[in-house]
Amino acid sequence: MTFVVRTARTEGRAAWEPLWAGYLEFYNSELPRNVTDTTWSRFHNPAEPMQCLVAEDDDGSLLGFTHIVFHRGTWAIGNFCYLEDLFVAPNARNRGVARALIEAVYECADQRGAERVYWLTHESNATARKLYDQVARHLGFIHYRR
Repeated sequence: MTFVVRTARTEGRAAWEPLWAGYLEFYNSELPRNVTDTTWSRFHNPAEPMQCLVAEDDDGSLLGFTHIVFHRGTWAIGNFCYLEDLFVAPNARNRGVARALIEAVYECADQRGAERVYWLTHESNATARKLYDQVARHLGFIHYRR
């Protein structure tokens, strides 16, 4: 299986939406339509610090995506890159798509001079954590939220 990783195109929303729905379902979540609409528009607004990268198969179908957000931090002068979402379609798993998406995030972060790339996942996401342990370090932090 060959594929490319690229920035999502405005006209690619119809292909992205089923993956987004699958991601939300994986985390037993629902979002109002206007949140999805706003998120998609932010990916394509150069003034926004957000970006969507997609993995595209030879036939043009999308295999997965990652959403990243660049932001400042108090621990560095350069920006940080937060990998907020990562999802691979079930029929494309175990083919290197997730790793390629993460590597594309690293490349994007390097191009923009980000001093850190980081992300969160649920502790029960054992399959993804196997990959994450290969491409990054788990520092032991616990996430709290209001």
